[in-house]
Amino acid sequence: MDVTKLGNIPDGGGWRYVGRQQGERNRSSTPDKPRNKYANPLMGKAYVHTVIDDYSRVAHAEIHDDDTAITATAVLSRAVEWFGQRGVIVERVLSDNGGAYRSHLWRDTCAERGITHKRTCPYRPQTNGKVERFHRTMADGWSYARCYKSESERRGELTGWLHYYNHHRPHTACGGRPPFSRLINVSGQYS
Repeated sequence: MDVTKLGNIPDGGGWRYVGRQQGERNRSSTPDKPRNKYANPLMGKAYVHTVIDDYSRVAHAEIHDDDTAITATAVLSRAVEWFGQRGVIVERVLSDNGGAYRSHLWRDTCAERGITHKRTCPYRPQTNGKVERFHRTMADGWSYARCYKSESERRGELTGWLHYYNHHRPHTACGGRPPFSRLINVSGQYS
């Protein structure tokens, strides 16, 4: 499990697609945002919480406005239920050393669910490489794949992209098949 941060897209599109000059105009004209000391709006960040099954590489992701312990534990609880519906029993979770994963709430939630929690070595993201690589794939395939005209448009596309990733996109670790093909206990998968 891990979190990646993305800058929110202003209404009208971000600078990556419309250019820096137009991107600055779009950001400046975005209403209802707090301003910094130069009177520029603070667009904020989107926090994508991701949980990946180690064996199948099936991914569950949610977008939130923070990466607090309360949010992280809620995502973990929903992910355990989501994976359970697909026949995957969560026994262990590997995370980095972020504040949310060191909290008492996280520890207690894992204990209640019978989940063993392990942390990566500090400053060693390679230990959690599967989720780190997924974040790169997600950036290329969803978050920066095309010109979104607003943050709500980009957020609305995540569910469809995750379905494509889990059910249709070939994955080298799965022998060129999609990650969902490695799950064997899913109801309705066999006739």
